[in-house]
Amino acid sequence: MHTDTLAIRPLEGCGALVEGIDAARATDAEIDAVRAAVYDRGVAFLHGAVLTPEAQIAFAKRIGPIVVNRYFPKTERYPEIAKVEKAEAQTTNIGGGWHTDHSYDTCPAMGSVLMAVVTPPTGGDTLFANMYAAYDALSDEMKAKIAPLKAHHASAHVFGEASVYAQTDRADLAGHKDTPEAIHPVVITHPGSGKKALYVNPSFTTGIVGMAPDEGRALLMELYAHAMQPRFHTRFSWAPGSIAIWDNRATWHFAMNDYQGHYRLMHRITLDGGPLS
Repeated sequence: MHTDTLAIRPLEGCGALVEGIDAARATDAEIDAVRAAVYDRGVAFLHGAVLTPEAQIAFAKRIGPIVVNRYFPKTERYPEIAKVEKAEAQTTNIGGGWHTDHSYDTCPAMGSVLMAVVTPPTGGDTLFANMYAAYDALSDEMKAKIAPLKAHHASAHVFGEASVYAQTDRADLAGHKDTPEAIHPVVITHPGSGKKALYVNPSFTTGIVGMAPDEGRALLMELYAHAMQPRFHTRFSWAPGSIAIWDNRATWHFAMNDYQGHYRLMHRITLDGGPLS
């Protein structure tokens, strides 16, 4: 899409680059165009939008309703903004594996508005994977096989008292007693785009409903290997003021952990969602 100032350019693999927009002063038409790009391409990227916390919150509210994240540390004055932070001495990052946020919730979060505040001199990119394209590229036989299936999603093994994070130097993210579980279709129809997307992910999907554990695991591993093909991916490099607005219903993402010894801080706002079908 192009207007007099706004340009939205689809990227190879996943996402779209948004140029010519002032996020703090965007018109309603520009916000609508950005939201449509997120729905259609899974993620929209902006550069140079150094926003105050108040401005980031206001911008996010125009994309969709905000929900306070239950697990990440909050900024001191703004509970709507979660800190995705890694100190120089820490070795474990947040989101260092392919995942879809909040798939363990009955009504998963629609997405996030993530802004880079402090970035390392090199590294710290985020990979995004297009779950529309991953679904479309499946064989007809696989599409027919997974069409009626549902999957179980859980959070205790990642954020609970005896979770993955509890065994690392990011134990501050573990120990939670509020660890929801949910069941969702393996293939969903996105409510904004009308397109079908693959909706299982390696971090939070724990099994296929009605299948023996080994059989379900084998099917999930086959789907994951398919979606991990680079042809479905985009790698986004951050700078202070870069923003990614992604849709959990249409993407996976993976935060690279290749900047040991350097500080990184991102401000994340979670957007509320609804039931999946």
